[in-house]
Amino acid sequence: MGVTEVARWLALLALVLLAGCAPQPQPDHLTEIKQRGVLRVGTLLGPTTYYHDFENESGLEYALAATFAEQLDVELEIVSRFNVNDLFVLLDQQQVDLVAAGLDRTPRRDRRYRFGPPYQEVAQRLVYRQGSRERPRDWSQVDGEIVVVAGSSHHDWLQRNAKDYPGLRWRATNEHDATELLRAVIDGEIAYTIADSNILDMQRRYFPNISVAFTVRDDLDISWMLAPGRDGSLYAEVIRFFGELRQSGELAQLVDRHFGHVAQFNYVDTSLFIEAVQTTLPKYRDYFVEHSGRLDWRLLAAIAYQESLWNPRAVSPTGVRGLMMLTLPTAAQMGVSSRLNPEESIRGGARYFERMLDTIPARIPEPDRTWFALAAYNIGYGHLEDARVLTERQGGDPDRWIDVRKRLPLLRQKKYYRQTRYGFARGDEPVRYVGNIRRYYDTLVWLDERGRIPAQPLDISLPRGSGDEAP
Repeated sequence: MGVTEVARWLALLALVLLAGCAPQPQPDHLTEIKQRGVLRVGTLLGPTTYYHDFENESGLEYALAATFAEQLDVELEIVSRFNVNDLFVLLDQQQVDLVAAGLDRTPRRDRRYRFGPPYQEVAQRLVYRQGSRERPRDWSQVDGEIVVVAGSSHHDWLQRNAKDYPGLRWRATNEHDATELLRAVIDGEIAYTIADSNILDMQRRYFPNISVAFTVRDDLDISWMLAPGRDGSLYAEVIRFFGELRQSGELAQLVDRHFGHVAQFNYVDTSLFIEAVQTTLPKYRDYFVEHSGRLDWRLLAAIAYQESLWNPRAVSPTGVRGLMMLTLPTAAQMGVSSRLNPEESIRGGARYFERMLDTIPARIPEPDRTWFALAAYNIGYGHLEDARVLTERQGGDPDRWIDVRKRLPLLRQKKYYRQTRYGFARGDEPVRYVGNIRRYYDTLVWLDERGRIPAQPLDISLPRGSGDEAP
């Protein structure tokens, strides 16, 4: 090999080495996630976002993130924090791909981060403990300190607006999350806090004495948050995901599953229910457990409370009787000889509800299948089927409770019930019926998991109040 040939090969080798050292194009953010095989999502620990229900992960944000990861065909890694400021750090340092934590847009956040499409709407309300003070109607009447979570949008709002109210006393804390601050209000440790309406709605099922003073801000959009420094590939995919989720109706179904039954709050009803859990439920708990079969005994107890307020001698004008308010034919079918016998009534009601559950088409997934069975228990399976047929005719999904729930009240109207097989029905009643039972059941689960259902009846009386509300 001559000198010229050697020089040629050396030059070629140098070019290859230089090419190997040249920077390679980096994959876009979405491709990086798919190559990694993991979507990393930052969120807050809490009942409205992400929590562990026994051994399962739950919460609206978890459900949305899990659905998104499944569509991307990657695993989901939840990175949870107690403090919202910690989530901003995770996003800034690219330790997570996005933040899904029930956050709304504020001017400060909007300058730093990129927000996805809104998927939920909340209001922010000033709250206090009922009976502890006169209800303030505006900021000038607030007579105590307001405590909010540091880094929250409540904190941001106070920083921007408190100067307009010179007498206002407030502070932000890193020591407590939003749920803990609500509990501190109930315990009398602090006078006021500002709470998002979805968190407030959930907590009032257990603590009905949390009272609303007035609305601070209304109609706030909740969105996922992404870092602005990355390319737009993941952002575009988030927009596509929520667009398809909304169009398919799955988004409305997910939000309804987590919050659809808690928005309607009644102070007296909630207070009486919690009191009955302490004073009456212990008398019948063993019967609910013994005869629940494949049902959750707490669901069975919730049905019984809705039916009779746990009164074994309850009688309605239509002739239904007992703890589970069985008709005479139903009692006979279930082998109940005395509807006023608490144990027999519970056993008969449990078997009848299981029959309703088995009648609902097996293709309908939980929890919708249970909601349909409850509606059938209340109004009859035939009327439920009429509502499902109406739902399909109107372009809704007859296998989704959220769609059928909208059509059940139409069974009162002649122009609709004349088209049905079973005719007129008070279709608004099963809607309320199912919503109430969902609330009672959730409250029983929460109390039971914390050991707050006594073994023996307690002699207590909860304070009554007017329950005046801000809209």
